[in-house]
Amino acid sequence: MKLATFASGNIQKVGAVTSDGGLAELSDYPDMLAAIEAGLPALQKAKRGKVHSLKDIRLLAPIPRPPRLRDFLCFELHVRQSRANRYLFGMGTERVDPAKVEIAKVWYERPIYYKGNTFSVVGHDAEVHWPSYSRIIDYELEIGLVIGRGGKNVAKKDALSHVFGYTIFNDFSARDEQFIEMQGTLGPAKGKDFDTGNAFGPWITTADEIGDPQNLRMMARVNGETWSDGTSRDMKHGFADVVAYSSLEETLYPGEILGSGTVGGGCGNEQGRFMKHGDVIELEVSGIGVLRNRIVAPHVHEVPKLPIKVL
Repeated sequence: MKLATFASGNIQKVGAVTSDGGLAELSDYPDMLAAIEAGLPALQKAKRGKVHSLKDIRLLAPIPRPPRLRDFLCFELHVRQSRANRYLFGMGTERVDPAKVEIAKVWYERPIYYKGNTFSVVGHDAEVHWPSYSRIIDYELEIGLVIGRGGKNVAKKDALSHVFGYTIFNDFSARDEQFIEMQGTLGPAKGKDFDTGNAFGPWITTADEIGDPQNLRMMARVNGETWSDGTSRDMKHGFADVVAYSSLEETLYPGEILGSGTVGGGCGNEQGRFMKHGDVIELEVSGIGVLRNRIVAPHVHEVPKLPIKVL
C-alpha cells in the first residue's frame, strides 16, 4: 500500500493510493499515526471512502509531525566526497582525493546519527523557504524509514519486522552556515534547523511492497537535469542496523522516522554546485515515487561564485 496525508479544503485526511493514481479516504483513521498503529492487516481490510484526484487535493508530509526524527550517516562515498570538497568553503586550497579522506574508526563501528527538527516538516510540492543567513542552498537525497511497531533492544535479525514502510526524505542543508557552526564540534544546528527544512513524501510505501530496501535506486533532478543517481545498496550500515541501534536501551515508537543519510553523490556539496531561488528539486526512489519541492530564496538569485570563504 501507499498511504498519504492530504488536505481536501481545510480538512486533513489519510488516504490510500488507488490503482489508477487517485486517493481513497481511510475515514476510520484521524491521522497517519493512528493508521500506523492500527497496522497493515487492519489497513488492508479498512473501508475505502471517497476517491480524490491528486489534482484536487494537496499532499502533506505523510506524518506532518513525526514523534521523533533521527538522521543517520550511512553512505561512505557521501562522507568521502563531502569532505574532499571542503576547500569550497575555505577549508584548504584544493579538492582532496576522496580515497585519501580519513574517516574516524567509530563511523565504521556504529551508525552515527543526529536528531532532526520535527516542527520543520513539509511535504510534496511544498515551498522551501531558505533562511536569510544562508546563500549556499543544498539538497540531500535520502530514504526515510518509518517505524511501525515499537520496541526496545531490538535484535538486528528482527529489526525489519518493526518497519511500517519507507518514504523519501530531502534533508535540506544551509551549507555555509553548517560549515561555520560545526567548527564548534557540536551540531548541526542552524545549518539544518529552519522552517520547511525537512521535506518528506509524497507518501509512505509499506514495507511489504518495497521488498528489499537495500536495493532501491535513488535519483535527484534539479530543474529536470539529473544531478544524482545512486542506490541504497551502498549503505555501510543497513536499515536493520539503524533500527537495532536506535532501540539500544531506548524505546522506539510507531511513526518515528529514521533517515538513511545521503546516498553517494546525493547532494550538491559533493559535486561543487548548488541551487538558487526558484529552482525545483525532485527526488525519486524506486518503489516509492517522486518528492518535488521549489526553493524560495529571493536573496539568492544567483549561486555565489565558488570557492567561497565562510570561515
